[in-house]
Amino acid sequence: MQPAFHVEDLTVAYQQNAVLWDIDLDVPFGVLAGIIGPNGAGKTTLIKAALNLVKPLTGSVLFAGKPYRAMHKRIAYVPQKGSVDWDFPTTVQDVVMMGRYGHIGWVKRPNAEDWRRALEALEQVDMLPFRHRQIAELSGGQQQRVFLARALIQEADLYFMDEPFQGVDVKTEQALVELLKSLKASGKTVIVVHHDLNTVRKYFDWVTMLNKKVIAHGPVDTVFTDANIRRTYLSDSLLSVERD
Repeated sequence: MQPAFHVEDLTVAYQQNAVLWDIDLDVPFGVLAGIIGPNGAGKTTLIKAALNLVKPLTGSVLFAGKPYRAMHKRIAYVPQKGSVDWDFPTTVQDVVMMGRYGHIGWVKRPNAEDWRRALEALEQVDMLPFRHRQIAELSGGQQQRVFLARALIQEADLYFMDEPFQGVDVKTEQALVELLKSLKASGKTVIVVHHDLNTVRKYFDWVTMLNKKVIAHGPVDTVFTDANIRRTYLSDSLLSVERD
């Protein structure tokens, strides 16, 4: 059976400096997977390269055995909070509705069913009372909830989330985690860039430990060890050693 997410020989460089080097990994269907590593390890770049937002030097990426262009409607992406222009003048419900355009197209107008799904997604993330607010008026945690609702309305099979817990309070984080676990329970595959080592075992059942190259990858119970943590966070020289 094909994995949900397959990466082979992926290398990405910015201005001739390698950010990711010879990445190989598989993520099976139906897991809640974390991508962890130090700042500058290439976690965000890995997601962006997979989703055709960054052009790699070499390598290939498949989703359920197919390229991105064949699967983009089945893939949802929640970007890092800092990469979004929150001053863009639009309402919460309109941001969420953007998630439906892959189904209805950019020319057609949303129908009653599309709006029902949008409001249902906002209710799932506890943001329905804010549907007429401007997105810029919300707190960081509320903005994250709205972007998660936008991903939910896409009805995807595979979800990529870049630091979804960044800048949110504990209550919001727990609510988001429960929602991600419910997606997994419904058969979805969820891949999350994450930074808090203390919650890796609690949140995830699969993990990729990354520092420009894959240090370790697999089920959390077997891969997330003290030795691999040390290798991941104390291995700044690994890339140069590997290239030699």
